[in-house]
Amino acid sequence: MRRPRRLAAAALAVAAAAASLTACTTASERDGFAQSDSGGAENSVVLAEQPWVDLQVENEIAVQILRELGYDASIKKNLSVENAATAVSSGQIDAYLGNWWPSQEPSFGDPIDEGEIEVLSTIVKGTEYAPAVPGDVAEKLGIESLADLDANAAKFGRKIYGIEAGSPGNETIQKAIDEDAYGLGDWKLVASGTPAMLAQVEKSQKAGQPIVFLGWSPHWMTVQFDAVFLDDPDKVWGGAGEIRTVTRKGYEDDNPQIAAFLANLRFTTDEAGQFYYDHDKDGKELADIAEKWIDDNPDKVAEFLDGVEDADGEKAEI
Repeated sequence: MRRPRRLAAAALAVAAAAASLTACTTASERDGFAQSDSGGAENSVVLAEQPWVDLQVENEIAVQILRELGYDASIKKNLSVENAATAVSSGQIDAYLGNWWPSQEPSFGDPIDEGEIEVLSTIVKGTEYAPAVPGDVAEKLGIESLADLDANAAKFGRKIYGIEAGSPGNETIQKAIDEDAYGLGDWKLVASGTPAMLAQVEKSQKAGQPIVFLGWSPHWMTVQFDAVFLDDPDKVWGGAGEIRTVTRKGYEDDNPQIAAFLANLRFTTDEAGQFYYDHDKDGKELADIAEKWIDDNPDKVAEFLDGVEDADGEKAEI
C-alpha cells in the first residue's frame, strides 16, 4: 500500500528521533509515551495492553494507522486486566481493545454498569475461553467436561495450568477450587505466564502426560494441540463469547474521529490466530506483523476508515 507523501516526511522524523533506540522496538515503544502517557488529551488515544499477541498486534495496527492520519497514539503495555479496568475507568487510559466478555466481567462489570467505562463495539466474535485438554488426552480418557476431571485426578497430578497471576481465567479456576466445584477442591492452580503454560503443554504432550490448561481461541494452540474446551454443566465458568472495545467515559465526545475509527475495527478469529502463529512460531516482530497486515488488507483498512477524518479534517486515507 502506498502511504501519503506528507506522512513519509513524518516517518523520517520519527526515524531520526528513534536513532538511539533498538531496532526491534514497536511503533508504540519508539515514542516512549513522549507525547502522552495518560488519557484525556485532544486528538490522542492511549491504549491498554496485556502481553497477548492478538491484542498486541491489533493495538499496533491501530497505532500505525492513527499515526499516519496525524493523531497521537500510544500503548501502555504489560498491564494486568484489573489495572487496565482501573486505568480506563479513572481516565488514565483512553481505550482497551481486549475486553473479553463475559470472562472479564469481574474486573469490568461494575465500572461499565456505573458508566465509568463505555462499550464502543465488538472487535472479535466467536471466541472461546475455558479450561481445555489436548485432543489426544480427551479421546484417551474420555474427557469432555469439567465434571470428568476429578475421576482422573491422579493422571493430571491434580493440577490445572493457568497464565499470568491475576488474570480473570486464573481467578475463576481458583474460585472453582476454593468452592470444590466438580470435586476440584484438592486440585492446585499452577499460575505462570502464557509462554510458560504453552511450553508445559508441549512438554506434557511429548511425554504422553495428561494436562489440563487454560485455553482460548483465537490462538494457534487450538490447531497444534487439537484443544478440546471442556463443557461446564454447572455454569461455573464465565466463558468468552466476544472481545469488545471499551473506552473511558466521555472519550467518544472528546475524540469523535478516533472513536469512530476504533469502533470500526473488526478482526476474525482466523486473523487473530494468524497473528499468534506469525509471532510465536515464525518469530516475526509485532510491528512487522501489523505493518504487513495493513499493506495486505487495503479493503479492510478502508472499512476501518469509513466515516473517519484525519487530524487535518480531511477524509481519512492511507
